Amino acid sequence: QVQLVESGGGLVQPGGSLRLSCARSVFPRNYYSIGWVRQAPGKEREGVSWLDSRDDSTYYPDSVKGRFTISRDVAKTTLYLQMNNLKFEDTAVYYCAKTLALGPKAGSANVGSWGQGTQVTVSS
Repeated sequence: QVQLVESGGGLVQPGGSLRLSCARSVFPRNYYSIGWVRQAPGKEREGVSWLDSRDDSTYYPDSVKGRFTISRDVAKTTLYLQMNNLKFEDTAVYYCAKTLALGPKAGSANVGSWGQGTQVTVSS
């Protein structure tokens, strides 16, 4: 079972930046997608970025495209989410997530492994 541990959340002003990290304990044997899913109070979960392990292709919804960047280290043990120009509506708990779905099919509905979540609050 893959274990995912997030860090890096916090309080930031609108327009500010944060970088989230997700450390992985086990190397999956199969191809997979790994990414970030957020959930704001009273709202459904939203996948905000995915990285396809086959070729490191990345996917973003329009709500964060151009502001968020997903990446991982060379050893592929840590996943990052760089969040720039943060907005009030980015406030949520952010979860690191892994799914066996690949490419555009990756989504919060087919996640098999979740981290514990880290709170991101955008407030003035």
